[in-house]
Amino acid sequence: MSTKHTVSMISLGCSKNMVDAECMSTILKNDGYELVDDISKAEAAVINTCGFIESAKKEAIDTILDVARLKGPRKKLKYIVVSGCLSQRYPNEIKDTLPEVDAVLGTSHYQDISKVLGKLFDSEKFGWNDYIGKPGSLDHMQFEREVSTKPYAWLKIAEGCSNGCAFCAIPGIRGKYTSRPMEDILKEAKILASKGYSEIILAAQDSTSYGKDLYGKRVLPELLSKLSKIKGIDSIRIMYAYIDGIDDELIAEMKKNKKVLHYLDIPVQHGDDEILKKMRRRDTVASITKTLNKLRTAIPDIVIRSTVMVGFPGEKKEHFENLLKNLKVWRFQCLGCFIYSPEENTLGYKMHPRVRSDVSQRRYEKVMELQQGISLSYNEARVGSTVDVTIDSVSDDGIFYIGRSYGEAPEVDPVIYVASTTRPLERGDKVSVKILECTPYDMTGVTEDESTK
Repeated sequence: MSTKHTVSMISLGCSKNMVDAECMSTILKNDGYELVDDISKAEAAVINTCGFIESAKKEAIDTILDVARLKGPRKKLKYIVVSGCLSQRYPNEIKDTLPEVDAVLGTSHYQDISKVLGKLFDSEKFGWNDYIGKPGSLDHMQFEREVSTKPYAWLKIAEGCSNGCAFCAIPGIRGKYTSRPMEDILKEAKILASKGYSEIILAAQDSTSYGKDLYGKRVLPELLSKLSKIKGIDSIRIMYAYIDGIDDELIAEMKKNKKVLHYLDIPVQHGDDEILKKMRRRDTVASITKTLNKLRTAIPDIVIRSTVMVGFPGEKKEHFENLLKNLKVWRFQCLGCFIYSPEENTLGYKMHPRVRSDVSQRRYEKVMELQQGISLSYNEARVGSTVDVTIDSVSDDGIFYIGRSYGEAPEVDPVIYVASTTRPLERGDKVSVKILECTPYDMTGVTEDESTK
């Protein structure tokens, strides 16, 4: 294709969505399109959306409307394509309520992005739902994609989910759990490493189930072992782990493999057995506690982040008090909290009684207030210590560099503000930093040579 049409890619939502957007960007670039960051210079905009909870849907719609203001017969922007979760869930609703959108692309048709844009630019007719289809495809995955997050890169190891949690619409949007072949993952990881992406972050809806559908058993430990042997990969971070998938084999691999960071993201969702059962979670308070204790005994310096939900149908005061009580026991270093969002085509959607929104909001605030104290105590214990930090960027004020240690994942965890007057730092630099002060969410320090002055 000889076209040089300009396209701007906007990605909303989670890291897995970002990988899909990067794959589409690569496809477009390979097919002759010019990718531009400035949307005012684009002839077409691709908005890759999230849509599994109400707040994500609102963000997607607001973004579409914001972009639509730049579109018009006398303006450069001519076409808007909406891809991802919102398109997969609500293609006809988008057609009926957002006339600014010219085409939709479902989660199994990312590989067709050039085809769709080509038809739009050539004024070819096609059916509105031609590029929706059944979710769950991995056909769009590119070994060489346009990654924009150096020095780290997200590496998708599976698509979809088969856990069937009562609150979650993901299986209907992304399809059943589908593992990528290990050889494909390793091939992509080698390419990323050769381009300087030294931290690999594994992404899936459930990383610990990797391989069950493809190899008949969980093989995440084997994948970790093989990834660690790739030259150029310094660290591997595991996100989206499930309690029942954290077995002795995985713990042993994390303990012995120096490239696997002592960090786990484990969304437990609640701290009351009755609510966990209603949510159709396979875990219990006892199994969660046992696994966390086993992890911390085997790997004393492990950092564990989690996610919980408040306001699930039927959540009473005593259920919520159990959640608070167990959060005090579990003491996650980092915690995210969501207010339950009733979603069509989920089991929870028909469950009653619903928790009033004002009650859910107060419970959310109580969880975050409790977590502030836990996070602050963890950060305070690090004041005065020296940690290895990877520099990700420069702060908006231009004074500090922004970095992370092994205990902070990008985008979701606290950051470390780093001062260095002896030499300028660059993205990807690894430096020793003495932590001088902290808040519940961030830390500030100086490079080790500065701390001795």
